[in-house]
Amino acid sequence: MPEKIPQHRHCSQCGKAFIGEGRYCSEECDRTSSDRLRKRKRQLLFLYIISFIVLIIALAAVNLA
Repeated sequence: MPEKIPQHRHCSQCGKAFIGEGRYCSEECDRTSSDRLRKRKRQLLFLYIISFIVLIIALAAVNLA
């Protein structure tokens, strides 16, 4: 007969199974995830700024032509 596995969750950061509440198995995983999210937000903001600058340059080039 197969063993019963107790109710558990998997950490959103590392994927390790743990028993408890929340999305992360430890403070370290929570901190790592927060740092990764902050980095992604910064990259997205940079992409928006570069896209806006390229759009302005393209519009200026069309108006000069």
